[in-house]
Amino acid sequence: MQKKIPERRCVGCNESKPKKELIRVVRTPDGGIILDETGKKSGRGVYVCPNETCLTKAIKSKRMDKSLMCEIPDDVYAVLTEAVKRIKLSSEE
Repeated sequence: MQKKIPERRCVGCNESKPKKELIRVVRTPDGGIILDETGKKSGRGVYVCPNETCLTKAIKSKRMDKSLMCEIPDDVYAVLTEAVKRIKLSSEE
């Protein structure tokens, strides 16, 4: 019997994809917003595809802010944009 692959919905394109293919952003219990590389950090999380189109949609529509129930600072968006670019470069190699 095959193990079930967990899926999550991207806040940018609204498509369900395997959890490991997405980037997780977490609002920690103390109120900080961080990028979760492991996917296991404690707190409320949202997922976004590792492509610039989905990230742009999520930022413009403020879907991440709504899902995390707080305003996300611009520096978090900058870190997220860098992560998307890094993932894109590593997948092209």
